[in-house]
Amino acid sequence: MNNKGLMFVIKSHHTYEQLKQITSPENVMADEYLDNHTYTRLGGRADFYVTPETYVEVQEIVKLSKKEGIPFTLLGNGSNMIVKDGGIRGIVLNLGRLSKIEVEGTKLVAQSGARIITASHKALVHTLTGLEFACGIPGSVGGALFMNAGAYGGEIKDVLESAIVVDASGNLLHLPADELDLKYRSSNIPDKGYIVLEARFSMKEGRYDDIKAIMDDLTFKRESKQPLEYPSCGSVFKRPPGYFAGKLIQDSKLQGKQIGGAQVSLKHAGFIVNLDDASATEYINLIHFVQDTVKAKFGVNLEREVKIIGEDPA
Repeated sequence: MNNKGLMFVIKSHHTYEQLKQITSPENVMADEYLDNHTYTRLGGRADFYVTPETYVEVQEIVKLSKKEGIPFTLLGNGSNMIVKDGGIRGIVLNLGRLSKIEVEGTKLVAQSGARIITASHKALVHTLTGLEFACGIPGSVGGALFMNAGAYGGEIKDVLESAIVVDASGNLLHLPADELDLKYRSSNIPDKGYIVLEARFSMKEGRYDDIKAIMDDLTFKRESKQPLEYPSCGSVFKRPPGYFAGKLIQDSKLQGKQIGGAQVSLKHAGFIVNLDDASATEYINLIHFVQDTVKAKFGVNLEREVKIIGEDPA
């Protein structure tokens, strides 16, 4: 081993020990395969995969990353992203252990690692209306804020009152919703380098039967139209102005198109599924193929809704 390789091993061991001092040792995994932690079942290894249990632990990990110059990536629950086959260097943070949801009158307070689906069902139990649209969104609460998730005419910005975040320096901030610049499938959270820890939703009182009827209807629509039987990253593309992405892909005769184990869904053209042990490279290549084909046929640029992170394989 040369000196450069030796220094990397020493620094990695030092980082590993520091992380275990911040959170419980069982919350720190070295050289962890990320395909175990993404909805697509794609992704290479993370140098360190960390699952903190408190807001203070998140702050300390962010501060460690900044102080030591260690790359830092927030994975969420991996429902709307693709991790490349080369994996991710440095620290990968997953907030799945921060999953508490509480109701205070007409306010629903959810930690970022909770599933937004779970939050919608908690609202139902307390007969609060406003989150019905989220009953089929597979992501976390933090991820839902990150991209202003929406479905069936509803969006996070419609009900979000405020959020608690950690900034890039490890400071804890309480922010009103209007400071997150929530727009169609976007926010300023990635640009600001924020990590969402908690969301506070402003709800309205409703009738249990009415809320459940809406959720049942939306669940039926989702299950009947979306290829939930296969791993995927959900809807791959944003809706282009004046068009529907799925219709453009369908009209391009791309349903069933396959590269390796990745396939444009036969059930819904807006989805790409991991049909047969696909690699991230195959999945990404199929996305590019779809974009190029639709552009050539209709002159429309399909913008990705899904985020691609990580490194290409060596």
